[in-house]
Amino acid sequence: MYGIGILKGLWVTLVHFVETFTEDFRWIGKKRYYSEEGVAARRSKDAKGIFTVQYPEEKLPVPEEFRFIPFLVYEVDEEGNKHDRCTSCGICAKVCPPQCIWIVRTEDPVTKRPVPEPVDFFIDVDICMNCGYCAEYCPFDAIKMDHDYELASYDRHAEHIYNKEKLSKPVEYYASIRPANYTREEAIKAAEEAKKAEAAAAKAAAAAATAQASGGEQAAS
Repeated sequence: MYGIGILKGLWVTLVHFVETFTEDFRWIGKKRYYSEEGVAARRSKDAKGIFTVQYPEEKLPVPEEFRFIPFLVYEVDEEGNKHDRCTSCGICAKVCPPQCIWIVRTEDPVTKRPVPEPVDFFIDVDICMNCGYCAEYCPFDAIKMDHDYELASYDRHAEHIYNKEKLSKPVEYYASIRPANYTREEAIKAAEEAKKAEAAAAKAAAAAATAQASGGEQAAS
């Protein structure tokens, strides 16, 4: 029983070994390793032979739901001013399992009350476990998970604690790496805004009707 299983495994290995060379002959004259066609062929269920992704010259495309280090989303108005979505509420820091997020909140210099905008925002990327809790629990869609996984450096102490400047990316970047999620979120926001506008219009109409009725009663009296 065990001998047959070993032989089957060796046979599968031998078949893959032989198909490696037959595949190389089939791709003669074509840019197999560095072309989209080659990547698609090796990622499909019909892939044959023993192959290796030629990294870093060749990189397999990551799926939309792939998540790595979080980043902060900001929007740019018509005048070119940046507006952070983050309000420094601290929910992301509270739900972070490894506690790798630190937020420096803004305070009004006169009243000493908190201002809904962070002075700075830090994430230790060596501690971050890429769970995505911060993005999931953020009530303002201000923090999202990035696709950039090439973070190696020679000095992790100086380079791997990301501040607000390094973490901040425009909303257009988020739309480019997660188009389906961005479209769904914008549709939800549009529906909520329409619902609020409808409620406001109904409230205004009711107020106008009440005022008109009150005016009619006063005129009758």
